Amino acid sequence: QVQLVESGGGLVQAGGSLRLSCAASGLTFSSYTMGWFRQAPGKEREIVAAIRWSGGITYYKDSVKGRFTISRDNAKSTVSLQMNSLKPEDTAVYYCAARYKSTSGSVTSDRGYGYWGQGTQVTVSS
Repeated sequence: QVQLVESGGGLVQAGGSLRLSCAASGLTFSSYTMGWFRQAPGKEREIVAAIRWSGGITYYKDSVKGRFTISRDNAKSTVSLQMNSLKPEDTAVYYCAARYKSTSGSVTSDRGYGYWGQGTQVTVSS
C-alpha cells in the first residue's frame, strides 16, 4: 500500500519560512517524479514544484521561483519543500504527489500523479 505523509505545515508570518516534508512508503521511490501541489479555498489545485525521479531536473511555478526549493533524498524516500519569504498568497493546503517516471504528459499537470498525500495546511499571516 502506497502512502505519502506530509508534515511541516503551520502558521507563519509573512516573510517567514517553513519546510514541508513528505515521507513515501510502499513504492520504489527512485522511480517516481515527485510534486508539491497546493489548493487555496475557492481555487483550483496548482503545481508548486516538481523534481524528476533522478533528482536532476526541477520545475517551479513562476510565483515561487527564488523563494521555494524542492529536494529529494532517494535513500530515505523523502521529498522536501523549503519555503522562504512566504507571502499571504501562499496560504493553501499543500499536497505531496508521486508520478511514475514513464508517465506521459507534463509534470505540471496533476492528472499524471497517481498517488497523493493527505495534505498539510500552510497559513501565512500578513
